[in-house]
Amino acid sequence: MINRTRPTGMETRETMRIVKLGIVFVIVTLLLGCAALRLHSPPPRKYESMVQISGMPGVRAWGDEFSPVFQKDAIDSKAQEKRSGLYEEGGTVNILAISGGGGDGAFGAGLLCGWTTSGTRPSFKLVTGVSTGALTAPFAFLGAAYDGKLKEVYTTITGKDIFMMKSLLAIFFSDAIGLNDPLANLTAKIVDEQMLKDVAAEHLKGRRLYISTTALDAQRPVVWNMGAIAASGHPLALELFRQVMIASAAVPVAFPPVYFPVEVSGQRFDEMHVDGGVTNQVFLYGPMLDPMKFRTDPNKPPSRRARVYIIRNTQIKPDWQEVRPRLGAIGPRSVSSLIKAQGSGDLFRIFATTQRDNLDFNLAFIPDALDTNREDEFDNRVMNLLFDTGYKLAKIGYHWKKSPPGFFPVNSEENRDGSPLTGTAAGKHW
Repeated sequence: MINRTRPTGMETRETMRIVKLGIVFVIVTLLLGCAALRLHSPPPRKYESMVQISGMPGVRAWGDEFSPVFQKDAIDSKAQEKRSGLYEEGGTVNILAISGGGGDGAFGAGLLCGWTTSGTRPSFKLVTGVSTGALTAPFAFLGAAYDGKLKEVYTTITGKDIFMMKSLLAIFFSDAIGLNDPLANLTAKIVDEQMLKDVAAEHLKGRRLYISTTALDAQRPVVWNMGAIAASGHPLALELFRQVMIASAAVPVAFPPVYFPVEVSGQRFDEMHVDGGVTNQVFLYGPMLDPMKFRTDPNKPPSRRARVYIIRNTQIKPDWQEVRPRLGAIGPRSVSSLIKAQGSGDLFRIFATTQRDNLDFNLAFIPDALDTNREDEFDNRVMNLLFDTGYKLAKIGYHWKKSPPGFFPVNSEENRDGSPLTGTAAGKHW
């Protein structure tokens, strides 16, 4: 027989107190969640091709399709080069693509600074950047005069300069577990009015700076013409320039997305943008541009050669680690493996483009033997190690790889022992 004793008055009051506390907790959680939840009105799919930034048309394009606006801008840039005296008949067009990689971006920063010290660093006609590469790209674009600031950014910052965790209650119904306020403050510090003017001046000379983000609703890459933004004269140009850089580095879930106000035929919407690395770890120009149409007279021989440099801010070789059979270990390990595989695919995609357009391919990446393991992505000790490694390798003359790791051309053994292939720099279309 079961003894069904009735609760005492004290037990009843205690139960009611727990229930009331539970109700209060739920209400507070919902209120905090609703406070954090913002309204989002993305442009409908039928408007994708017409989306523009108000007051600054033509500064952005979809990175996965041909852009007539960017194509015309690229063609016009040659005339700008000629007016500014940068155009050299029979010379070389140098292009730099900088990848994502979080704290590993310190390697690329060190390589650029060491490259300057070697005396062989060229001026780049085009610089592209993704994620941490987006933070590096403006410095690389502006050249040696900005090396000191570039070094400062990648050798003095720590995790607290990039990321701030939200409270547990604030995470519910929010769009991220952290705040990008520290990153925004850092970006505001390094991207000032003078940098904007300098980027605008170089843009008007015919040089180009592209940064990529990911439009999450559309699931597509967006490429921003940062020089066009800087040279627009729009009162919000500096704010947009900074926001694009922040968006390109906004790792989903960790950082909140950046919402860009856009318009279509007078209708206003907002686009949700996250880390450019979601769609491309590194990019060149892809289908956006058609170099075949750069030449005004196809019957004449090409006037300039073209050379592409890619800085991949990571180690290419798989990194063996024993993974604990726990969600907290399996999840991050799977994501990092996915990113590594995606990055390799991006390198092959760029290599295919260089082969098609007859561009000289050159690749740099973090040495596989370097120990970069750390608990904090922005561990200052490791970032200084990466910077110093990149600097020293470039100072003595970096040994650029002439093809992606794992690519072996027909009837050639050169890459199998690590030595470079004979590259081509004919540059048909430049």
